[in-house]
Amino acid sequence: MLQIQHRLINKIAFLFLIYLGTAAAQSGNEPILIIGNELIGRVENGQSVREVNGNVVLKQGNVTINCDRAIQYLAQNNARLIGNVIVHQDTLTIKTPEGYYYGNDKRAYSNRGVELNDKKVILTASEGEYFFKLHKADFNTNVKLYDTASTLTSQKLIYYRFENKAIASKSVKIVESENTIYADSLIHLRNEKTSFCFSNILLRNSKDGMNIFGEHLEDYRAKNYSLIDKAPLLIQFDTSYNAAKDSIIRIDTLTIKSNRMEAFRDSTNLFLATGDVKIIRSDFSSLNDITKYSKNLELIETWKVSDSARIPTLWYSLNQMTGDSIRILLKDNRIQKTIVKLNAMLISQNEKYQKRMDQISGSSITLFFNDNKLVSSDIAGNALSYYYLYDDGEPNGIIKASARELRTFFEEKQVSDVKLYGDPKSEFHPEALVKGKENQFILPGMKLYTDKPIMSDLISAKQIAFLNRTTPNPKKTK
Repeated sequence: MLQIQHRLINKIAFLFLIYLGTAAAQSGNEPILIIGNELIGRVENGQSVREVNGNVVLKQGNVTINCDRAIQYLAQNNARLIGNVIVHQDTLTIKTPEGYYYGNDKRAYSNRGVELNDKKVILTASEGEYFFKLHKADFNTNVKLYDTASTLTSQKLIYYRFENKAIASKSVKIVESENTIYADSLIHLRNEKTSFCFSNILLRNSKDGMNIFGEHLEDYRAKNYSLIDKAPLLIQFDTSYNAAKDSIIRIDTLTIKSNRMEAFRDSTNLFLATGDVKIIRSDFSSLNDITKYSKNLELIETWKVSDSARIPTLWYSLNQMTGDSIRILLKDNRIQKTIVKLNAMLISQNEKYQKRMDQISGSSITLFFNDNKLVSSDIAGNALSYYYLYDDGEPNGIIKASARELRTFFEEKQVSDVKLYGDPKSEFHPEALVKGKENQFILPGMKLYTDKPIMSDLISAKQIAFLNRTTPNPKKTK
């Protein structure tokens, strides 16, 4: 009796395959073939429905689907797939607990959690559909794409399988080695190892504390090169471990904003900022047209890009430095020396008597720092200076001096002493001839700039909030 039942079921299944093939041929689509352990035919809402149970196999062309149960809607040429659904097309595998297959479109859909594996990437999401003719996946909600080098997460992602191309949007995050990129949307080309990111971008390096914001980013992983050409902002936190408090503390922050920024993450570890460059680090700030930051060399450089361009300007507390080129040498992320060359000038403004500005000019000026504090400066080549004298803190005239070389010493951010070397000359002007006439004691080319960058001009509250939200809690490292 059992053998007769099996033969009957197989015969019905065979007739069902013939029926489906005939219907598909009449509609111009590839025939869909379904087999299983049990077949039940019925009518639902005036539609012919066929249900296949147990070890179900659905085939259409080069697409094969396995599942526990399938319900076929003949008129629409669709099938509902239930239980342990596995879809195959050449090297592609799609898995889901439950889904649908649309024969006319040659498309599979699931909103019960879906996983795609094509031997190159693994793609998962809460909801997704795959177009077998186009070799295209459209996944939504809690999307994750894994490959051997990176992990990409988003709320929406379109994956072009044969092009190895992914288009992601909504809360996009891509993690690769030490770098993490956040963006509103991106295009990722897997073969070229290239990503194009758009809007609300943050590129973070977990190793060196570097964060770069922007509105358009091109990241070339194979070349270790990134370009941000819309609203770039670099923030690097310098941190140290506080043993007494058993915590990580920030001891300094470098902030750079410009029109364009390039990051070379190769052996040079170089960052190049161009166009309206603004820099702030502790008591230092700068405004210039181009800045090169060599992290490995611990060197920041800026220079005048043309004769008509504005001269690079650097501020430290109440001091202003200008020159055709400025080099800042760091050690352990702390400023050790600043070298200003060609048309170099240092202006030191008195905090109490702001109209009284000590001025020093020469072919070059070298400033020396200790614990980030200016302690002395050497001026070489036609050195000229005006420096004001004080007696118990009260004004006491001014000295004009010149020499081949000049050395200045600072205390409490003010000039405390000046020494002249090589053909020294000086002249003293008593206080009676100086008071109220400070603007007459000006060196040639002296200009006090008032557009010193401030932090609120560089970083927005939105960017600060995003940094705080995405920065991992620091842990003790040994």
